[in-house]
Order: sequence, then C-alpha cells, then structure tokens
Amino acid sequence: MSKFLSAIYLFYASIIFIVLMFVALPFVLLFSAVLPLSKGKKAILFILRTWALCFSLFSFFWVTTKGKKNINTSRSHIYIGNHGSYLDAVAVCLTIPQYFSALGKIEITKVPVFGLIYKRIVVLIDRSSKESRDISVMALKKDVANGQSILIFPEGTMNQTESPLSDFFDGAFRIAIETQTPIIPFVMVNNKKLLPRKNPLKARPGLIISILLPEVSVTGLSLEDVPALKKKVYDLMEEAILTNSPVNTTAI
Repeated sequence: MSKFLSAIYLFYASIIFIVLMFVALPFVLLFSAVLPLSKGKKAILFILRTWALCFSLFSFFWVTTKGKKNINTSRSHIYIGNHGSYLDAVAVCLTIPQYFSALGKIEITKVPVFGLIYKRIVVLIDRSSKESRDISVMALKKDVANGQSILIFPEGTMNQTESPLSDFFDGAFRIAIETQTPIIPFVMVNNKKLLPRKNPLKARPGLIISILLPEVSVTGLSLEDVPALKKKVYDLMEEAILTNSPVNTTAI
C-alpha cells in the first residue's frame, strides 16, 4: 500500500478503535462500580473481548488462533507472549481462552478513554520503582493463588528491533516457579508488519496469526532454574515466530 492509502486506512482504523472504546466505556465503569473485584474483572474482560472482535471485523485486522484445543482451561496458567505492535491488545483478548489478569505499564493509563478501561483490568507496574514492581508481583501471585491465569509480556516493552524477540526479564519465570504454575508460551505473528511501532503510516489490513504453544511445566524447579527456564521459553517462542512467519498475509 502507498503511504497515502496507509494513512487513510490508519485514520479509518483509529476512528473504529475510538468509537468502540466509547461504546465499551460505560459498561466497564458500571461493572467496576457494582460488581466485586474478581467478578468485575471477568465482566470487563468479556466486554473487551467483544470490543476486540468488533474492532477486528470492522478494521480488517483479523486474528486467527492455533492451539486453543490443547489448553487445559480447568487450571490456571501463566501466559507469556511476544509484544511487537499496538495490535497485541486486540490479539490477546481473542487468543487467550481463559479469563486472565495482565501485567501492564502504568504509563498506558494516561491514554484518553483507553486508559480508563486499561487500569480497571490490568495489574499496573512502574518499572522504575522497586516498590511498584514488588506490589505488582504480589498482586499477580494472589491472582494465581485464587485460580486466575495471568498474562505477562516478558520483553517488558514493545520490541522495536528487527529480531523476533527482545531479551526477557526474569519476573514471569520467577512467579511461575514460586507458584508452581505452568507456563503457556504464545506468539503473535505478523503483528509488527501490519502496524509497525516505528512507522505506523505503513499500517495495512491483514491477518495476525496467534499460536498457543505446548505447556511448559515448572514442577520441581527452583529459582536457580530461572535462567534455563527463561532460555527454554525464549527458544520455543523464537522458533515458532521464525517457522510460522507468513510470506504474505496482508491485503493488497
């Protein structure tokens, strides 16, 4: 697509995003006000999944997921995914087959409208503050103890490099070992091509392929095993991205 057409398409997709956010916001505020915290989060996640589906359909950023049938939804998991595009917020809502709490950067709460919804569904973290990091870890562990799955992007921020993945932080793997909760790695393929972080004017409609990889057990592991576990998951995800990257899934 030319830059002119990409700009028009990006404007169109942005309008769809904003309109649907305004539609979702009253329901989010209502549920967060009248329902207990756990039930409120589940209700809000249902609204966000509906929002993501509608946005996907109307914006032509389609999402398809492989591997859902292999997930044991009767127990909690730690979902660990790559992060390469603003589209990931849409893709994860449609990809993860369980209710989950996500770890998210506190800076996103400053985004108009979306920030109001965001802070009611995620566990916020200020990575520059050790106190904030500790509180976030405790909140995530509490969710796991209550049978809730959690979502963490181990890269910490959006990958703007040409590599499939950025380096991983230890946090997700420490939580997995300390709570003895299995990890479900997953990858989103083609997300960076459809809406590049560095050059959003190259936006184009197309297909995001999400792949849920086999469960990684942490049974019997100790914190000394964090580096090996982190490398194992990194290698699995990198291989999945490289193997499944399509030659061309974008619309012309």
